[in-house]
Amino acid sequence: MILGIDVGGSGIKGALVDINKGKMVSKRHRIDTPHPATPKAMIEIMGQIVDHFNYKGPIGVGFPAIVQDGVVRSAANIDKGWIGYKGQKKIAKRTGCPTILLNDADAAGTAEMRFGVGKNKKGVIMLLTLGTGIGSALFVNGRLVPNTELGHLYLRNMKIDAEDYASDRVRSDEDLKYKEWAARLDEYLHHLELLFSPNIFVLGGGVSKKYEKFIPLLTVQAKVVPARLRNEAGIIGAAMAAHEALE
Repeated sequence: MILGIDVGGSGIKGALVDINKGKMVSKRHRIDTPHPATPKAMIEIMGQIVDHFNYKGPIGVGFPAIVQDGVVRSAANIDKGWIGYKGQKKIAKRTGCPTILLNDADAAGTAEMRFGVGKNKKGVIMLLTLGTGIGSALFVNGRLVPNTELGHLYLRNMKIDAEDYASDRVRSDEDLKYKEWAARLDEYLHHLELLFSPNIFVLGGGVSKKYEKFIPLLTVQAKVVPARLRNEAGIIGAAMAAHEALE
């Protein structure tokens, strides 16, 4: 059993995971993401999640940023103090647990490819997590291309980043009907399709529970399917990453 932690724009969640079955084996423990989302404040909450489970062992943390060798390289939806911050090392120090830190969408995508709709699938598969922002994970014949961060792709016609135009947060904030929001999401997917020619788009995040309200309205050539693991994917994938890297 490995502890996985998924850091989001609104909440930081953790649960124990059976990494052989790809299933959570505890209830998810959630604490609101602090504002401002500084390194000290966020790492303290991660520590509280570890303490909640009275856990000792390796942990995986999916994080909403570019992460290279345990160092955070971007900070779109978190405090700028994270840029250049040795997050992996600092989390391990607070929790007392060997830690693997990775991009949150990469974690979710890894779980979905192993245990979800991407299992045994070949070709180019792109997972998008639709939430506070838009996370992306790109796989080519099952191999991850890390840190793609395509939610920050600039939509020239709209003069705006994709996640500020088509994320689930924007749908909620602007009170868009699903038909209106699906049209925006469709524009974004067409742009991604032009650039990457994926065989399958996998749409995750909480809004994927209501996939029947918007997926049938999309017109891209690629197959579009809802993520099977939904909001559990980030936690499961983070735990998998910790097991594979540290065990």
